[in-house]
Amino acid sequence: MVNVIVNEKYDNKKIVNFILSEFPNLSYSYLYKALRKKDILVNGKRINSNINIKKSDNITIYIADDILYGNQNTINLDIVYEDKNILILNKPTGISVLKDNSNSKTSFSDIVNNYCPNAKPCHRLDRNTSGLIIYAKNNDILEILLEKFKNREIEKYYKAVVYGIPKVKTAQMQAYLFKDNKKSIVYISNTFKKGYKKILTTYKILDTNKKLNISLLDINLGTGRTHQIRAHLAHIGLPILGDGKYGINSINKKFKEKHQLLTSYKIKFNFISDAKKLNYLNNKIFEIPVNYKYFNSIET
Repeated sequence: MVNVIVNEKYDNKKIVNFILSEFPNLSYSYLYKALRKKDILVNGKRINSNINIKKSDNITIYIADDILYGNQNTINLDIVYEDKNILILNKPTGISVLKDNSNSKTSFSDIVNNYCPNAKPCHRLDRNTSGLIIYAKNNDILEILLEKFKNREIEKYYKAVVYGIPKVKTAQMQAYLFKDNKKSIVYISNTFKKGYKKILTTYKILDTNKKLNISLLDINLGTGRTHQIRAHLAHIGLPILGDGKYGINSINKKFKEKHQLLTSYKIKFNFISDAKKLNYLNNKIFEIPVNYKYFNSIET
């Protein structure tokens, strides 16, 4: 438990923005989880929403220190949905779904398996991309979900902060992507080339900050290639803020963003064929709130 006093800068501002400014290593997902559980108090009163606060308000936060101050050796699972067949989790940034070439000895799946030993991921998120990921609890369910992902019967939606303001409010973009496995990077071409695969990326503008020259986008994928969102947006001149691989380092340093501001925020089950044991999930939507401090709208 920790107490902090609201300063003049955050008078009549949202509590989420204030807490994140005080504890920059705290993830959005754990902060919103604490709000949902009423683990945050304002002047002794428990709250469960992103309210406006006043100068000199006393904020009490019941979040473990290792999470509040960003000790990544301990990650508590943020379970969005669970039943006998699947787990839907909110993955934080800075940890890979499976072991990779980083220095980390622990993957997100290792942590998941401490909770559910046989659970396996049905899709991937980049190490520094946060948000929703589905795990199957047994091989039969994994096989069903892999088939549904392959047939585009599970829709994934992302929110991203990009540097620049698109000329059109919505766009469906087509290009071609080549993956260089040795360099762990992908390349985008507007025209087909040998070894390149077709990609489809759709976005719409949710908000803009013209003063900072940034935009908040809602993104849906027609194809699911490695690094597709990051590379495709960078290719059209809209690099994701904080992206160290496809972004602009000088811009990332200016905004002091070390991780890409990209979140998998919504999953929709849209089965058009028999899903066997998982038919009960058809048309269900799972969504998490996303807060990016640069915009007035907190939950869009």
